[in-house]
Amino acid sequence: MSTSFTHSVADRDYSGRTNIGAGVDAAPGAPLVIALHGGTYSSEYFDIPGYSLLDRGSAAGVPVIALDRPNYVDSSPLESDGSIIFDNAEVLSEAIGSIWEQYGDGRPGVVLVAHSIGGAVATAIAASSPSWPLLGLATSGCLVRVPEESKAAWAQLPPIPMIDLPVPMKDQLMFGPAETLDADMPAASYPSNTLVPKAELLDITGNWIERRAETCARVTVPVLHRQGEFDALWVTSQDEVEQYGAGFTSAASVDAALQTGSGHCIDFHRPSGDFQGSELAFALECAKAAVA
Repeated sequence: MSTSFTHSVADRDYSGRTNIGAGVDAAPGAPLVIALHGGTYSSEYFDIPGYSLLDRGSAAGVPVIALDRPNYVDSSPLESDGSIIFDNAEVLSEAIGSIWEQYGDGRPGVVLVAHSIGGAVATAIAASSPSWPLLGLATSGCLVRVPEESKAAWAQLPPIPMIDLPVPMKDQLMFGPAETLDADMPAASYPSNTLVPKAELLDITGNWIERRAETCARVTVPVLHRQGEFDALWVTSQDEVEQYGAGFTSAASVDAALQTGSGHCIDFHRPSGDFQGSELAFALECAKAAVA
């Protein structure tokens, strides 16, 4: 069970969803988890019934706030003349600092859980050494290289700020083979579908790839990364996953692996429960290490 979430800092507003105040009995020493969605999805990505990180967080005693990133749902728009991913990271880090002041009392710190473009944003936040206590970074759906054809396809999209990907195209990109899905998917995920800034699609396939290595190298907290075996948005293999994980040269620890039986959106595939369980266990372990 979850509730809507709103927060304002400076001149920016944020919407989202949370399990705080919705029956979650926080475990002693549990961190505050901030979840960041990927492109073409809203914060509801983390709260689809049967696939909900917020519900699993409640069961594990972990408070979770899933934010709508800038330009999504009721979060304030963000214009960028440079990298929209790094500009996201800047304003979201400020927002998380403000959220921490309000919701962090008695907790050891924050763990970021993020998917796809949200994973790039979260990595950029972690690399910036935020002023609030970051304990760990858990990402998925982000690797080293994208297929050349996908990069070209994004560049050919209409010259408009926000893109509405056709559902059949999106299903093909975000999901693995039929045997990796339960019968309710992909339809069950559709409430989380939304528009995506074209700038994000261009940035993740261009500037982010160019800056990935130096950004990952500046992350010092523990890192957990999972990549769907059948991820069609990235050049995906065991070697690529190992190369991605090896980029976190300053991280306290790195656990990067392929998630078998899944496409890009691991949260919506049959391994969802094990995958989200591993993210929450990682968050709790990061919190435990912080107070040891």
